[in-house]
Formats: sequence, C-alpha cells, structure tokens
Amino acid sequence: MGDVLSQKEIDDLLAAFSSGEIDAEEMKGTTEKQVKNYDFNRPTKFSREHLRTLEIIFEHYGRLLSTHLPAYLRKTVNVEVMNSEAVIYSEFTNALSNPVLLGIVDFKPLEGNIIIELSDNLGFAIVDRMLGGPGLPLEKSREFSEIELVIIERIFTIITNLLHDPWENVVSLRPRLTRIETNCQFAQMIAPNETVSIITLNVKVGNTEGMLNVCIPYGVVEPVIDKLNTKSWYSSEKLKDDEIYREFIELVIAKAKVPVKAVLGRSTISVNDFINMQKGDIIKLDTKTDDELNVYVGNIWKFTALPGSSSDTYAVKISSIVREE
Repeated sequence: MGDVLSQKEIDDLLAAFSSGEIDAEEMKGTTEKQVKNYDFNRPTKFSREHLRTLEIIFEHYGRLLSTHLPAYLRKTVNVEVMNSEAVIYSEFTNALSNPVLLGIVDFKPLEGNIIIELSDNLGFAIVDRMLGGPGLPLEKSREFSEIELVIIERIFTIITNLLHDPWENVVSLRPRLTRIETNCQFAQMIAPNETVSIITLNVKVGNTEGMLNVCIPYGVVEPVIDKLNTKSWYSSEKLKDDEIYREFIELVIAKAKVPVKAVLGRSTISVNDFINMQKGDIIKLDTKTDDELNVYVGNIWKFTALPGSSSDTYAVKISSIVREE
C-alpha cells in the first residue's frame, strides 16, 4: 500500500501541476513496479540447512554402497561424503568432460529426474573387476564400448535402488534408472539456469579412487523441501528407531520366564499343631476335590484350572482366564 499524502504535500503537488513543473501526461506513462511475494519458509534455492540434510541422507547412502557393492565387485569399497553445494545446472554440465558416465534416474513419485555421475576411471575399474581383472583403470581414457556399458548399467541399477532407504524419512521413493549417457550434451533435460544441489561422494574400490556426484534439481524436491531439515529428519528417524526398539523389547519380554503356581487350597492351624506335625498327618483344606484351582502368574491371579496329571507329573488343565488385573 502506498504512502498517504499530507494536506501540504497535496497542495504542493497541485501547485506544481498548475505551474507546469510536472507534466500530467508524463505521470500517466509511469507504471507501478510489480512486487513479487517471497516466501522465506519456501525459498527458491537450497539453503545451508537443506544441504546439510542432504549430506546426512547421503552419508547413510554411502554406508549402504560400502556394504552392498563388495558383494558384486569382490573388493573392499569405501564411500565418504566430501561436500554439498548449490549451483546452477550449466555450471555442473560445464565441468563435465567426455567420456562421462551419467545415470539418469527417475525420482518417482517426485516429478523429474536426478543425475548420478560416476568418474570414468571408476567405470573402467568396475568393468575390469567384473570381468575378473584386478580392478585397475585405463592409463588413457577412451569411449566406453556397448558391452562395457551393459556391465556398468548393472552397477548403476544397484546404486539407484539403494536410494530408497536413505530417503525414506523424507519421501517413499521408487527410483528407476532410465538410461546411461556418455556425452553430457545428451543430458540437457534441465534448464541451464535452474538451481541444483551437487552432493560429492569419494568412492574407493580397492586401490582405485574416484568421485560420484549426485545432481538433484530444486524443482524435483520442491514438493518435499519442507522435510529437508535436520529437525524433521531426526524426528522421523527417532520415531522409526523407537518402533524398532519397541518391537525388540516385546520380543525379549515374550521369551522371559515367569513363575506359575497353582494353589490347591488354604488352611489355618495353630502353632502347636504345626510344631507337633508328623509324617502321615492330614491337613484339611478349604476346597473340595472337584473344585477348580486358582493359578497365579507371579503374584497375579490369571487362570482357574482343574487338577490332573501329565505322564508321571502333576499338572493342571486351564479352564478359564481371569481378565481382572
């Protein structure tokens, strides 16, 4: 809303019109500057908090890679998150060189794709290892053959499927590898000026070391950007841990042993009778031979039962459950 003019300012403005100092026609040509509302709760770029949460997510992702990839490569694999940054997409593509390994991943249910870039030396080392070699990169880089791309695609599919668990606290993903590109010119599915986050992971397969970069456009994660904060992520993780912990406690308690006793009956005798009691004496109880017995779990009355035997031991047969505490 514009400022309200005082009476003196109105008089001065009318006087300026009358004297010709201000041209009314020129005033008509001026347009009011359009102001765009900006929601600070939903910024149009990645904040430091968003990047920190992405680092936490991909630290979990790195641990999964370190656990699963050795089963396929038969080599120790170490993965470490190096850094995360927000740039525009053109800066990311300009830094790529050919040949390059770009996995285009459909990030369902979110709209759009993310890009996983694997350094070419790691690509050649993986191919060498999958074919029975020691897992060494080429001394001189070259284009990947179709057979090599088929082998690499298997590994890309594995690392794509592993994205599900780390993102579970944010969104239930169904990631799918759509294709692999070896030329960055064919990966222009994002506007050059769109903001993206780049998470860089250092991957070491045996003695071969290289980078794995994950490019996430802002437009893809915008529907869940509010959940990309450490408070939300940790609270979801704590809830998940609490559920697992509760199930574990229930399992342990279910295996715990508790004392069970069946009371045949009760009687009251004098201290003198108790002192002079001999073998063969009979104590009369307050129950009949066909009465049900009370069965206690610990000190809590839980069942009624009928006396009997099982094989060569005394036993009781549960006849009813006592629901009262």
